[in-house]
Amino acid sequence: MSRVIEEWTRKGDLGVIPKRVTDLLPLSDQENRGNWKMYEPLWDEFDGDKLDPLKWWPYDPNWKGRQPGFFYPNNVVVSGGELHLIMKKEDAPEMPKAEGYHTYTCACVKSKTKVLYGYFEVKAKPMKSAGSSSFWFYDNDGRSWTEIDVYEIGGGAPGFECEYHMDLHVFYTPTEKKPWSLHSVWIAPWNLADDYHVYGLNWNEKTIEWYVNGVLVRRVRNTHWHQPLYMVFDTETMPDWFGLPKDEDLPSTYSVQYVRTWKRNT
Repeated sequence: MSRVIEEWTRKGDLGVIPKRVTDLLPLSDQENRGNWKMYEPLWDEFDGDKLDPLKWWPYDPNWKGRQPGFFYPNNVVVSGGELHLIMKKEDAPEMPKAEGYHTYTCACVKSKTKVLYGYFEVKAKPMKSAGSSSFWFYDNDGRSWTEIDVYEIGGGAPGFECEYHMDLHVFYTPTEKKPWSLHSVWIAPWNLADDYHVYGLNWNEKTIEWYVNGVLVRRVRNTHWHQPLYMVFDTETMPDWFGLPKDEDLPSTYSVQYVRTWKRNT
């Protein structure tokens, strides 16, 4: 069930791209009109040789992945100043096959802290296969279960190569008993998996905004997403949406150069 909520999504190309002056501010707000300050718990340049264990899990403690793809910690790699999330065609000994996991291993990185509101920016290159490369937020705390998807990209899925999918989900809250979603898609003038681009989310108590290369591509009035959420990067099999990846496209890698988070300095 969908709700009628005020929203806007860009049609066509991005137009003028903002120029990066400083890494210390969001690309879309280099003049700092939002009065931003760095939020260190969810800021990572991935410049070491392993995942920061104080900030991240190399899996999701509460979810094994979307069947048949299994979240496998070995598929999370930090090297060359980037976070790499890999999808492979393989069977891992840890796979719970009785639960429908087989054939594919995927990757997930989940924050150890939750966050409520902020500006979130990544520079990333989706994998070029029919697997999903995703950046999203969620939590199910027993009272509320909500989700914000900054993007789900099927970079090598036939017909989806240019589609930038953005979703909002309400599974339940104290006042909402039936799940519903708000979906939108911006069509890029290029294949999303061909290069790195900057993706941003401005989430506050009034609105939720999505940015590509510093340009606004979607705005939604925030009616329900007021719950602290975990940050997640992952690769998933999406058999009912993007289809399963072709053997010749695997292994495939989704790479993230950085994640930067700001809070308003109030």
